[in-house]
Parts: sequence; C-alpha cells; structure tokens
Amino acid sequence: MGSADQSETQPGADPLARTEDVSFEAALERLESIVDQLEQGDLELESALSTFEQGVALARRCAERLETAERRIEVLVREGEQWLTRPFEEPEED
Repeated sequence: MGSADQSETQPGADPLARTEDVSFEAALERLESIVDQLEQGDLELESALSTFEQGVALARRCAERLETAERRIEVLVREGEQWLTRPFEEPEED
C-alpha cells in the first residue's frame, strides 16, 4: 500500500545512501538532490537531520572515490619518451 511512500520519509530509508557499490555519478546526483531538499527548507527537523546525514555520507563516499581516482592517475609515469602505466595497488588497511 503506502510502504514505498513511508520508506522515503523514514530516517535512513534511502538505500542509495547506504550502498557502498553505488557509482560515483549516482552518489553525486543523489547528493545534489539532497542539497536541493535542504535548501528548500520544507523538511521537519528530524527529516532534515536524517537527510543531512545521508548527504554527509554521500559526500564522504564521493571524496573517497575521487582520491582513489587521483591515486590511480598518479601511477602513470613517464619513462624516456613513453608513458607507461603500472598496476595500481590499493593500500592495505590495518
């Protein structure tokens, strides 16, 4: 019945904000939508806080993806007259 509508208004109900495998472009698009919602100022306090939290999580995820892309680009090195690439290795997590 109204379960889809309810999930949109419940805090943390946005599956895109919780999905680690979401693309950078999709996360950025959702982040832009969140900014628009917050700028309108029509949300109740709890909903605004939840939406803001989703935005922060998405912003962090986008920043991490950009940092990873930057590291991959830096792997490109020039040797003599040729540009060569080396395999990118993710840093090991503790």
